[in-house]
Amino acid sequence: MENFKKLGIIEPILQAIKEKSFEEPSEIQIKSIPLVLEGKDVVAGSATGSGKTLAFGAGLIQYCTRGKGIQALVLTPTRELAEQITTNLVFFSKFKPLNVVQVYGGVSINPQMNRLRTADIVVGTPGRILDHLERNTVNFSKVKMLVLDEADRMFDMGFKDDVVKIISQCQKERQTLLFSATINQDVIKIGQKYMKNPVKISAETYVDPSKLTQVYYDLDNGIKFSLLVHLLKEEKKGTVMVFCNSRREVDVVAMNLKEQGVDALAIHGGFTQERRNKVIEQFQTEEVHVLVCTDVAARGLDIPGVSHIYNYDIPKESKQYIHRIGRTARAGKEGKAINLLTNRDHDNFSRVLRDNDVNITKEEKPYIKRVQLKIPPRTQRRFGGGNRGGPRRGFSRGPKRRHHR
Repeated sequence: MENFKKLGIIEPILQAIKEKSFEEPSEIQIKSIPLVLEGKDVVAGSATGSGKTLAFGAGLIQYCTRGKGIQALVLTPTRELAEQITTNLVFFSKFKPLNVVQVYGGVSINPQMNRLRTADIVVGTPGRILDHLERNTVNFSKVKMLVLDEADRMFDMGFKDDVVKIISQCQKERQTLLFSATINQDVIKIGQKYMKNPVKISAETYVDPSKLTQVYYDLDNGIKFSLLVHLLKEEKKGTVMVFCNSRREVDVVAMNLKEQGVDALAIHGGFTQERRNKVIEQFQTEEVHVLVCTDVAARGLDIPGVSHIYNYDIPKESKQYIHRIGRTARAGKEGKAINLLTNRDHDNFSRVLRDNDVNITKEEKPYIKRVQLKIPPRTQRRFGGGNRGGPRRGFSRGPKRRHHR
């Protein structure tokens, strides 16, 4: 606790940290908290799970006063991350009570309007924040601290213009904190245009490379699912995340895993917020040990103890591979990333190898029992029809949409 105190954190927050049983500050906390408390603008390169909520939260709680209007705003890309940040801020402000209000789409807007009237800190997604601004149900003229969390992810999801509009509604004399797993051109431009002499810091990835094993299997299209079932049944212990590139594939894979006797849950952006919350709660309490998901679950969610990552599909964006495998091999624990490659995955896999410093070794396919993959009629075209699991020829995704308004 003494090392947290040395960072300049006030006693009420230290009390909450002690209750959390945190023993030592993380690297990003050591580097950023003193700067935040000095009032500096900060651009921080920091991965999910590195402790960044406390890194910016210490300043928000320390310098906000209850009942003085909305003094701090945290923008984040997903509903789940907004909920997670809100929960942590509420806990860390336990001994200095503040009204922290979460704002995101997928739920009724009216209760949010009521809560915003007495908010001290607002945590929200850009789309729903804009809805409130357009309805004049929120006022950011007193915001003195603005946090952009997972900034790269927000921009990847098409929220850049929304973020800029929201920034324009905050007072110019403010402190701006930007946290991002990757510092890309969009992040740099935002920093240059809307921040005052920001201090740039970075923390090493939270994943321990020495503890992470990465392998791939090169397969025929028709046995990909069969191998997944085989590996999951062989490795019965641990918490597992299986990543697919589309919502439909998540649904089909999860449904078929259950048919094969593997307890699995699905989560993606097409679920209602209530259903997503229930899935995460079940998974975090280890009622089910396999979560089949799209990349909506790869960033921001605090899911401890993930032992295995399966890339049922190789991500189209090579950097997304790093975000996925970043869910495992944390805090000194062993982790494994397993990549299942068929013909359609080779181009994506080549980009992963080209763009990232990763060591992925080939595994020989074991003898496996072929299982039948049942595909609902409306998704047969996407999976190649019938039970073949073939290439996805002729499938059109349609226009890109934002799923987190």
